[in-house]
Amino acid sequence: MGALDHEHGVAFRVWAPNAESVHVTGDFNDWDDEATPLEREGGGYWYGDVAGATAGQGYKFVIGARGERFARIDPYARAVTSSVGNGIIVSRAHEKHDFEMPPWNRLVMYEMHVGTFHRTQDNEVGTFEDAIRRLDHLKKLGVSAVQVMPAMEFAGDVSLGYNPAHIFAIESSYGGPEAFRNFIRAAHEAGIAVILDVVYNHFGPSDLDLWRFDGWGESDKGGIYFYNDWRSNTPWGDTRPDYGRPEVRQFIRDNALFWLDEYGLDGLRFDMTLYMRTVKGDENDPEDALEDGWSLMRWINEEVRDRFPGRIIIAEDLRNQDILTAAPADGGAGFGAQWDAEFVHPIRAVLVAQDDARRDMGMVARALSHAYNGDPYQRVVYTESHDEVANGKARVVHEIAPGDPSHWAAQKRSTLGAALTLTAPGIPMLFQGQEFLQGEWFQDTVPLDWDRSEEFHGIIRLYRDLIRFRLDRMGVTAGLGGRHIALTRIDEDQKVVAYRRWHEGGPGDDVMIVANFSHEPKRPYRVGFPEAGHWVLRLNSDWKGYSDDFANFESADVTAEAEPLDDLPASAGVAIGSYSLLIYSKDPQRE
Repeated sequence: MGALDHEHGVAFRVWAPNAESVHVTGDFNDWDDEATPLEREGGGYWYGDVAGATAGQGYKFVIGARGERFARIDPYARAVTSSVGNGIIVSRAHEKHDFEMPPWNRLVMYEMHVGTFHRTQDNEVGTFEDAIRRLDHLKKLGVSAVQVMPAMEFAGDVSLGYNPAHIFAIESSYGGPEAFRNFIRAAHEAGIAVILDVVYNHFGPSDLDLWRFDGWGESDKGGIYFYNDWRSNTPWGDTRPDYGRPEVRQFIRDNALFWLDEYGLDGLRFDMTLYMRTVKGDENDPEDALEDGWSLMRWINEEVRDRFPGRIIIAEDLRNQDILTAAPADGGAGFGAQWDAEFVHPIRAVLVAQDDARRDMGMVARALSHAYNGDPYQRVVYTESHDEVANGKARVVHEIAPGDPSHWAAQKRSTLGAALTLTAPGIPMLFQGQEFLQGEWFQDTVPLDWDRSEEFHGIIRLYRDLIRFRLDRMGVTAGLGGRHIALTRIDEDQKVVAYRRWHEGGPGDDVMIVANFSHEPKRPYRVGFPEAGHWVLRLNSDWKGYSDDFANFESADVTAEAEPLDDLPASAGVAIGSYSLLIYSKDPQRE
C-alpha cells in the first residue's frame, strides 16, 4: 500500500472503493491532476506505476466521486510536509535490528515527550535532534528504555500527540522520519531501547484526510475508515476506526508492524485500549463491547510474538484485567504488559496525603504485590506519567507542596515513591523530569527546565543509585530483578512497610527493603531478615549526598541474629529516617 519505490520509479496503491476515478499527482508530473490515472484492481483498490518518480518528491491522490474531485494525502504516506500538506515519497528501508532488547525484568523505562524533553532556543518545539543531545543524561541515569509519546503527524506543531492525523508519518516539526531513525540509532548505541506510543482508539479528529476519504459516508459520519453508527463516538471525537472492516484492520495492523520492521523499534505502547474493546468504557454492558477491536489487538499481538520475539507491546487499559496480558491461546489479548492502576493510584494517594494518619500501609502492600496472571512483569509501575501529571492532576512534588518542588516534604515523599517504584516487582517507569523534581504539571508548551538538573544533581544521583541496584549492576541485588516479593511487615501504627525481594534467594540475591511513611524517624526498629549474619546497607534515601535538606539519619549495616520475626528466621534492629527507604543485601559468596 502507499508509495512503493523501485529501480525505475514509484508504484502507487490506494483503497478507495467508492471512487469513480483516482489519479496521482505530484512533483513527477508537475502536479497535473489529470496526467496520471490509476487503474482499478478490484476490491476497491487502485494502482499505477509511475516511471521517473523518485523518493523525496511530493504527491497526493485526486479522487473523483459523486460528481466531485478532491485531493487526499495517502493514508500510508511515510512522510508529509505538514498535516494539511502533501505526502512525500520515502524509500522503504528495513532498519537492521541488531540491538539486544533487555529482558523485561531488566527494563527501566523513561517516558519522553519529544516536543518538551529538550528544546533549543531556536525551536518552538523540541526535535529528535534536540533529544539526541540529552541521551547522555539518560545513559548516565541508567534507564534501559525510552517510551516516546506519540510522534505521528498531528494537527499543528504543538501537541501531546494523541490526535494523529497521518499514522505512518513522523511529525514534521520533530524532524520527520530520518530524524526519528537517527534518534533510534543513537539510543541503541547508548544501550537504550526505544518504545513508541501509538493511538488506534481514534484518529484526529482534526486535519484528517481519512474523513470521507473517497467521498462516501453515512449519517454525518466519517466514511470508509470509521464506524458510521453510534460506535464511532469516543471521548476524543467521532472518529473511532471501523475495526470490523478488513481493510481498516489491515491498515492498523500494517502500521503496528511497520514501526517494528522498518524502524527497528523495540516495542509499542497502545493508548487506552479500553476504547478499542468497548465503545463507552462500560464493561458491564455486553452491548458496549467491541469484539472486532478485541480481535484486532489479539491479531497484532500474535503476529508480533511470532515475528518479533522479545519485543514488548504494552497496553494502557487501567481496568486491571488479567485477560489483557493473558496469552492469545488462553483467550487473552496477548499484550506483554499493561500500565498498572493498582500501583499508581494507591501509591500516589499515600504519598500526597498531608497527614501521616491517612497513609494506609495495607494499600502500599497491595500495590507492591499486585500481579497479572501471577506474573509481576506483566505490569508497568510508576508514580508519574503524562496522564498522571496533566488533565487536572500535577507532579507528585506539586501535589505535596504546590509551587515549591524543593520543599523538604516534596523531596522526601516523591523520592520515597520513586524508591518504591524501582524496588517493586514489575517494569518501572519514570516520567521526564521526575528525576530532578520538575514541578507543577505537564504541558505540551512548556519544556523541561534543565537548570534543575544542576540544582538537584543529588536527587538525580539517588535515582541513578536506585536504578543501578534495580538492574543489579553491582552484583549484590539480583533479587530486585526477580519475580518474588513477600510483605514481611505491614505496620499501620508506625507507618512502616518491610518486604523481601528475591529471585533464587541467598547472598547477593535476597534483598530486604524497609520503608518509613512517617515524619518520625525509627530507632531501633526490629524487622525480620531471610538469614542471620551481616547485611550491608546498600542505599539510604535520607543520605545527605542526595540533598542538603535530608537529615542523613544514621542508618547503617546490621547483623541479623537467629531470632525469628515476621515469618523469617532472623531479625535485626534498623534505624530509618523520615519518609525514607533502606535497601539491604548480603555480599555474595565468592568462589
